[in-house]
Amino acid sequence: MQIIHDLAQLGKSLKQSVVTIGNFDGVHLAHRKLLRKVVKTARPLGATAIAVTFDPHPIKLLAPEHAPRLLTPLARKAKLIEGLGIDLLVVLPFTREVARLSPVEFVRETLVRSLRARSLHVGPNFRFGYRQSGDVEILAELARQEHLQLDVLPTLVVRGERVSSTRIRELLSTGRVSLAARLLGRPFSACGPIVAGLGVGRKHTVPTLNLAPVEEQLPKIGVYVTCTRLGGSFHDSVTNVGHKPTFGEHHLTVETFLLDFSGDIAETEMEIEFLYRLRDEMKFQNPAILKVQIQEDARRSLKFFRLFRLFRGRLERRDVPRPLTEA
Repeated sequence: MQIIHDLAQLGKSLKQSVVTIGNFDGVHLAHRKLLRKVVKTARPLGATAIAVTFDPHPIKLLAPEHAPRLLTPLARKAKLIEGLGIDLLVVLPFTREVARLSPVEFVRETLVRSLRARSLHVGPNFRFGYRQSGDVEILAELARQEHLQLDVLPTLVVRGERVSSTRIRELLSTGRVSLAARLLGRPFSACGPIVAGLGVGRKHTVPTLNLAPVEEQLPKIGVYVTCTRLGGSFHDSVTNVGHKPTFGEHHLTVETFLLDFSGDIAETEMEIEFLYRLRDEMKFQNPAILKVQIQEDARRSLKFFRLFRLFRGRLERRDVPRPLTEA
């Protein structure tokens, strides 16, 4: 997948395209359905499948005090979009000039003239143009004028939950990581460099790996069953998101304890997938009592993984075709 940050980089090689536009924060189930539809539409036409997104998030420029914490940093978002088959990701810098484009200017200049769009796919709540004055009804009329095929994806609902980035953020902020994973289509994760901690874990409780400070969305403060990726290896783990109150107040940290692991860590980065919330973060009388609690957290986490793998194994066996027997 090619990534560009300036429409001038397109040159004259682009003949026609199928386009979708959005922030795609989280690249959740609805985003994935939309992106796959773009690829499916583009292939028979021999067209380029294009996703257009913005950096920074428009709200960060227009109303920074209301800007949401992102579910996925740009690099992670790009990797997820690439995995869905998109040919070209256009990351438009969201500036005051872009914000002032009218709906007509955006469609004619960006979609038709620059991207040579033949077909356009958007979500049901798509807004665009100056002060978000354009909606799907205005877009439909502009598409008709410019001979663009328009497809509006219906609202996606999973087990009674409307799939949206806002809803996923709400679930994470209350610690409901399992339900957030259902809407994402994968476990929510945080990734970044491994940094040195204060050494209190190795000295008083258990050795942990510390994630560099994260600007993006994190789950509610507490202790979670997690899966931690180091390079190409995945490790069962327990992760604490919090301030380590037993050792005094500290800035927010994300530290993970690898279960049934010993040895040295050569990797400099890690990714932590949050699977299940165990409990709130608590202040204990002393490190010894905290260590006992961590051991209990580890025991419950190991039980979680045993049951998870048993259940998954049963599902896989159920999917295996059985040989036909003679009557």
